[in-house]
Amino acid sequence: MLEILSITAPIFILIAVGYLAVRVQFFPRAGLAALGAFVVRIALPMLVFKSISRRAFSEVLNFPYLGAYLSGSLVVLGIGLCWARLVRGKGMEQASLLGMGMCCANSAYVGYPVAAQVIGPTASMALALSMIVENMLILPICLALAESGGARHEPFLRVFGRAVFGLRKNALVIAIFAAFAFSLFSIGLPAPVDRVVDLLAGASAPVALIFIGGTLVGLPLRNALVDMGAVSFGKLVLHPLAVLGGLWLFGPVDPVLAAGAVLLASAPMLSIYPIFGQKHGEEGFCAATLMLATLSSFATVAGVIWLLHNGGLMAAVP
Repeated sequence: MLEILSITAPIFILIAVGYLAVRVQFFPRAGLAALGAFVVRIALPMLVFKSISRRAFSEVLNFPYLGAYLSGSLVVLGIGLCWARLVRGKGMEQASLLGMGMCCANSAYVGYPVAAQVIGPTASMALALSMIVENMLILPICLALAESGGARHEPFLRVFGRAVFGLRKNALVIAIFAAFAFSLFSIGLPAPVDRVVDLLAGASAPVALIFIGGTLVGLPLRNALVDMGAVSFGKLVLHPLAVLGGLWLFGPVDPVLAAGAVLLASAPMLSIYPIFGQKHGEEGFCAATLMLATLSSFATVAGVIWLLHNGGLMAAVP
């Protein structure tokens, strides 16, 4: 237990630092947008570029991992859609948001810092592979489902194509493709530039955790508790279990990398979940669900780490 605490304590202490800094107005809440932009547009792309570009191309195209993470995420999305539509009687627009909350992990701000503490440098490779799936497939699918069920009822394929086309301006996607090229042609950066990449990549985890803590200040935690609890359970419990099942189905995958996949999937939903909800009038629900899931992840992530260390969880992976 002390070993698990030594891993999780620095992570949640940094989240607490971010929360308190904003709560007592030591750091302005308005500045959080700049922190988030720094992580998503600069530090995280550098981390992804670093982790992919320095590896052999055959290692980067890890199809068992990609298949496992994709299949696990799609299964949970399907569960979320069915539960919302058939049990809760939601429309496709709301159901898509609930499904998105269950299958889109906060890989950058929570998943990676946790995985880095548990599995070390391999976490950056797991992050890069998972973000390929999340950014290029899962998120566009969720957004297309929500749009197709909205007031305009646009065809799913048209909305999906527009979402995918919009990724051309995404810094993470640009970093992924640039890293693919460097990996494929075995190109190295000049030493000074390489050092800059290292420095920026190293800033991603601590800044991300402080950002998450700050965003929790003032979020509502009321109403719709059944739906909030269901989405949080789907994200924190079903998603890592489904990814583990995918690893068993698509394996073999390196056990350390497989552990990274499960840890990334065990993170709460992505931090911009309320932003997606805002377009459909569900920003309050999404913000409250994000807060509930983030607070609950203090316990569930510790449980996943305990299982990885002591429960023989990864023995299920061939």
